[in-house]
Amino acid sequence: MRRQPSLISLRLFQMVAHHRSFSETARLANVSQPALSRTIRLLEEQLGSRLFDRNSRNVALTSAGEALLPVVERLTSDFDHAFTGLAQTFAGERGRVVVGALPSVAAGPLPHAIASFRRSHPNVEIVMRDHLSGALYEQMDGRQIDLAITTPPDSDAFLFDPLMNDAMVLACQSGGLLDTGGPARWSILAEHPFIAMAPSSSVRELTDAAMIRADVSVIPLYGCAQLASVGALIEAGLGITALPHSTLGMLHGRAIAWRPLVDPVVERSIGVARLAGRTLPPAAQAFLHHFLATTR
Repeated sequence: MRRQPSLISLRLFQMVAHHRSFSETARLANVSQPALSRTIRLLEEQLGSRLFDRNSRNVALTSAGEALLPVVERLTSDFDHAFTGLAQTFAGERGRVVVGALPSVAAGPLPHAIASFRRSHPNVEIVMRDHLSGALYEQMDGRQIDLAITTPPDSDAFLFDPLMNDAMVLACQSGGLLDTGGPARWSILAEHPFIAMAPSSSVRELTDAAMIRADVSVIPLYGCAQLASVGALIEAGLGITALPHSTLGMLHGRAIAWRPLVDPVVERSIGVARLAGRTLPPAAQAFLHHFLATTR
């Protein structure tokens, strides 16, 4: 079987063809002239055709050399282009990142982080998926998303970098009797109609756990699937609720006030989670560094 020419020999052939000089090519390529001559001679043997006519003064392409030159130029150009793109991918400058986030994060700090990242990494495609925490971890486990901004995992199959503490607050009607601005004790929730999220929601799970910790018993009303619905009910004067502070922006209400809840102060941790034992794609790693740097 005939050996295929090496890329090095093809590049040297291309240089000789462009410079029409073995000595100049040897100088520019930092090889000895005898070594260059051997390389071209081996290439000619591999291809079965003479590529250059040369004498003491001139070097000229043969018809075979003229036929080979555009082929070599195309091959080397394609090779260089491919590895330039690959180098950009390895550097995190090209690629695709799938980011998961809690709805409150997706409607809060994440879009700004994506926007600033896109300015410095215009060739990276960002896909954002907003889901509840359980769904985010399922999708990470299935490698459908690269990383997620969510609450801590309950499994050591994931790594978690905490970013912020998200305190529980009282949300009430703006301008009402409860809108005093000062801290409120958890017992206030048992003294007024309590607007609750749907039992399957992560916010409901969080408020239920916080109520147990605060030793407060309430009758949950409405069971809303969307935070915007909770906001509308509060604005209508139908009750109050307890929510993580980061979710307030999703209530979409101008007539809603909030107060810190104390005795005890209850917080949830928000951070970046990713699958343990998995090397993130370079673009995802670049986005992770960017998000941590701009959020902390």
